[in-house]
Amino acid sequence: MTGKNQHVVPHPEGWAVKGARNSRATAVYSTQKDAIARAEQIARNQGSDTKIHGENGKIRAGNSYGNDPCPPKDKK
Repeated sequence: MTGKNQHVVPHPEGWAVKGARNSRATAVYSTQKDAIARAEQIARNQGSDTKIHGENGKIRAGNSYGNDPCPPKDKK
């Protein structure tokens, strides 16, 4: 079973890591870089995805660490 996707979102004190559908942040960091590193660590452990949000709140990037239903195809 895979865990919750981890979202990196803007927070009044910097950037927060939040599990999908959680109302509270797992952790808050002063930089987005630190928040992304923690979110990736959690996602790897849980076999889930990261969703990186920009300052406007929209998802700007992400990565899958679990069973991706649409994996990229090798074009070699």
